[in-house]
Amino acid sequence: MQKSLIAALVAGAFLSLPATAADLLQVYKQALTNDATFASARASLLAGRERVPQGLSGLLPTVSASVGYSRDSSQSTPDGLPELPKVTGNNTTYGINLSQPLFRWDRYQTYQQSKLAEAIAEATFAQAQQDLITRVAQAYFDVLAAQDTLESTRAQKTAVTEQLASAKRNFEVGTQTITDTHEAQAAYDLVVAQEFAAVNDLEVKRTALQAIIGQAPGALSALKPGVSLSAPKPAVIDEWVGTAEKQNYTVQISSLNVESAKRDIEKGKAGHYPTLDLNAKMGRSKSTTPGNAGSADTNSIGVALNVPLFSGFAVTSRVRETIALEDKARNDLEAARRAAAQATRQSFLGVNSGLAQVKALEAAEVSSQSALDSNKLGYQVGVRINIDVLNAQKQLYSTRTSLAKARYDTIVNGLRLKAAAGVLKEEDLAVVNELLQK
Repeated sequence: MQKSLIAALVAGAFLSLPATAADLLQVYKQALTNDATFASARASLLAGRERVPQGLSGLLPTVSASVGYSRDSSQSTPDGLPELPKVTGNNTTYGINLSQPLFRWDRYQTYQQSKLAEAIAEATFAQAQQDLITRVAQAYFDVLAAQDTLESTRAQKTAVTEQLASAKRNFEVGTQTITDTHEAQAAYDLVVAQEFAAVNDLEVKRTALQAIIGQAPGALSALKPGVSLSAPKPAVIDEWVGTAEKQNYTVQISSLNVESAKRDIEKGKAGHYPTLDLNAKMGRSKSTTPGNAGSADTNSIGVALNVPLFSGFAVTSRVRETIALEDKARNDLEAARRAAAQATRQSFLGVNSGLAQVKALEAAEVSSQSALDSNKLGYQVGVRINIDVLNAQKQLYSTRTSLAKARYDTIVNGLRLKAAAGVLKEEDLAVVNELLQK
């Protein structure tokens, strides 16, 4: 029952896989098209680019046309005289109005803010691109790690099954005790439970990748055997931190927010400044009312100056508010710089620690294989017991799984390091892709 259930789960996880494995770049291309989070960022970018035309419109002239129609009816009765006949007539007016701002300090600041808003949208989209790269890489290697765990568990299960069969045979011929059989049976039961967990974990990781690429992932290219990973360049952590404090996109966005806050202060102060507009009008009116029948053309041009005198202290309060918000933006910028520096240090240390861990696990894999071979030989000649072989097998497969996971984590930390520094590009993903089997 257990074997059939496991077989069904494994089959369900792999039946849909195509014959050709997809590599990291191919999966990334799918994510570019189908990831909902990235699509949302793309739409936000398009919306942000419309801020500049909207800001500029406040400095450009506005033109409007007007048409009016009325029908008048009047009747008068002079004192002591008969009622006069009712007088009716139609009045029609046409007009075109133009208004051109000459001095509107708040609108000029709004226009400058619109440029900053567009830059913020661009930086936010670039950050979303970096986030997509790291999310795809993380999900991709999570699937590979889950596959490695499952394969290692199944290989361990095969080895334990053979060891269990050997223990039973030896017990039947009287060369070993029942204890060896029980130990092998316990190891087998444990690895069966681990296989269930590994199959479930693989399906979870594949589902996470599916959420990014919008479709069930197929077979994925694995790392080349014995692949060599390189250390970060430059190798000095302070250089990475310095780059992150300037080029990290969160820092850039916070810096732009500070500049936008300065513009808000100027807009608040503009409430005390006069405004000057150029106004022009061209109109025509026509009337059919008796005694006032005829048509007339009206043309005018002039400037209008408006000087604010008192607004109930609203302008002063607004200025104080914007000054406080600018101070907030500056503190947010400092927090962003510190967070970028911390993330950069963590990723840098993670890469170097991962490289050291990979090197140590590579040596441990060789040692574990030698230990297993020695225990198998000792078991055959009777100087080792069954549990020694089982432990050696478990140690070897655990080491291999840890080694693969360390390699994946080191690669992803390398991408996160570049993302924290604000220099992660699609070309960096192509470099990682070269580490995969074709």
